[in-house]
Amino acid sequence: MHRLGAGTKLAGLCVCSLALLTVDGPRGAALAVVGVVALFGLAGLGPRTLWAQVRPLRWVVVCLLAVQWWVLGPVEAVVLSTRLVALVALAGLVTATTPTAQVLDVVERVLRPGRRWGLDPERAALVLALTLRSVPVLTDLAARVRDAQRARGRERDVRAFAVPLVVGSLRRADALGEALAARGLDD
Repeated sequence: MHRLGAGTKLAGLCVCSLALLTVDGPRGAALAVVGVVALFGLAGLGPRTLWAQVRPLRWVVVCLLAVQWWVLGPVEAVVLSTRLVALVALAGLVTATTPTAQVLDVVERVLRPGRRWGLDPERAALVLALTLRSVPVLTDLAARVRDAQRARGRERDVRAFAVPLVVGSLRRADALGEALAARGLDD
């Protein structure tokens, strides 16, 4: 898996994503999960890495499951949630086995024909790189805010978590904007 090119992995991710959209029953959802686990095993990545890829989704999935359960019923809710988790795990598998620079090179190459319509592939690749970098930065910020919240004995206070997280995120975004402007990328 690690030796495959980034383009091949991204194409495979697209095909698997489309295949996951066709999953419509519990049996298909279970097969999707087995397939994802098998791919992680094939890549030599264990359950710990798989869990690290999907763990950030746990609360989103619980909320999504509850809403879908209410709207569509239990079977459809479980299938939809399973498809989402499988898709995120597959995307995580690609990022775990492919250097970011290779992924960005492929994205830039694929977007080059868009120059005819005014698309800047280098800028799009930069935006993707910043997005990929922002996820672990915000995760780290959230963990630090949660630790501070616990130290103050306010584990259950939503405002004690949300306000510092939003303020910290905005500060980081402002600093990033200033750095981009200093490099002439502010238009």
